[in-house]
Amino acid sequence: MPGIDPKFLCPRLAVCRDARPVAQKKRKMGDGKRKAANAEVQKLLQAKFIQEVTYTTWLANVVLVKNSNGKWRMCTDYTDLNKACPKDAYPLPCIDRLVDGASRHSIFSFLDAYSGYNQIKMYPTDEEKMAFITENAKFCYKVMPFGLKNAEATYQRLMDKVFRGQIGRNIEIYVDDMVVKSNSMADHVADLAEIFGELCKHNMRLNPEKCTFGVSEGKFLGFMLSARGIEANRDKCQAVIDMRSPSNLKELQRLSGRLVALSRFLPRLGDKISPMTKLLRKASAFSWDEPCEEGFMALKAALATPPILTRPDPSRPLLVYC
Repeated sequence: MPGIDPKFLCPRLAVCRDARPVAQKKRKMGDGKRKAANAEVQKLLQAKFIQEVTYTTWLANVVLVKNSNGKWRMCTDYTDLNKACPKDAYPLPCIDRLVDGASRHSIFSFLDAYSGYNQIKMYPTDEEKMAFITENAKFCYKVMPFGLKNAEATYQRLMDKVFRGQIGRNIEIYVDDMVVKSNSMADHVADLAEIFGELCKHNMRLNPEKCTFGVSEGKFLGFMLSARGIEANRDKCQAVIDMRSPSNLKELQRLSGRLVALSRFLPRLGDKISPMTKLLRKASAFSWDEPCEEGFMALKAALATPPILTRPDPSRPLLVYC
């Protein structure tokens, strides 16, 4: 089983001393989900990520969720275990800073770790706490599974340790999202060699099917990066443009949620959506009026040709508009 050397990083579950173990009752699954769960269990057994267990105090059910490609993804419902563990306050990077730092480069490579969380081995005495039940048997993880309360913070801590000499210089990382950035192809080859050297040193594996190498633009944390700067995600822009005028509060809330990810590209957004914001605060009947429609059309027009953002240049004046 490849993965991180436990001497380098081996997380423990900080279960509160007064927490009572919870063994969830087995839930029923349909034929399709059951077959998908059994197939995933066999893969995990073959990879030596899990092992069968007999006696456990903590026990969770598996949850099958459909991916965008139509395939089932197996997760584990660690709700009860997570409640018994305090939150790891390890700081995650500021997304705006990462996106700004990665923009205005000529060449990018977007990397994806192969079962990233599963490359981290858990402390042996904590393995049985991560037990789960299927139709046929009970198993427990030997590695860090997806769904644990502090898995995200643990993985970020790992990335910060592995790439402490590269982060900010030739790579930006947010948990399992990684982008290698360079200003020329020659530099990029050298940067990739350096990054691969660290990956090999720590026995980490990439998923080649989800990696993209040597491109001039690509998506990172919901934004499009290119040599021009930071561009809005075209799919997210089009999703708003294709929306009809909201006819009820739920549709307006959906629109508001989509605008959050695009707010950087919409100058004076507060003015445009002011009539809509009042509707969100009202307790009375929903009434989409002319000012709301005008603001909505102005948003669509702005998203049809969104501006390209660039990080501030310290050598040039910075103008602030209020």
